[in-house]
Amino acid sequence: MASIQVNGTRYEVDAEAETPLLWVLRDTLGLTGTKYGCGIAQCGACTVLIDGQAVRSCQMPLDGVGTSEIRTIEAIEQDPIGHKVVEAWVAQEVPQCGYCQSGQVMAATALLRQTPKPSDADIRDAMTNLCRCGTYNRVAAAIHQAAG
Repeated sequence: MASIQVNGTRYEVDAEAETPLLWVLRDTLGLTGTKYGCGIAQCGACTVLIDGQAVRSCQMPLDGVGTSEIRTIEAIEQDPIGHKVVEAWVAQEVPQCGYCQSGQVMAATALLRQTPKPSDADIRDAMTNLCRCGTYNRVAAAIHQAAG
């Protein structure tokens, strides 16, 4: 049994210590906004914030979370920066298929928490999430809008 803090609520979860956080969020807690993409921390569809930092949840074991605060896409608009990111995402019409977008929004929120006025280079360096629809230009435009 492990205790984790997700979106401001403490949960007691019955899962093995090495269970990836992604599966605890999706299968145990029913928070399905965080997506499974590749399973090897390359695509970023599973990105969540842990203490404000973007983390690929498919490779984060449950016992690696400890007492940290986990935020998922379900609660990102409660974060003032996350709210601005979501508004910019809509205004810039970023999503096409939408599958990667929860991870993209989480990564963009983490970037803006760390670098409030990112340059194009900052965005390129931080936004390593894959988008098979190729909406990278709109992602960058949305991040600049949210930073504005």
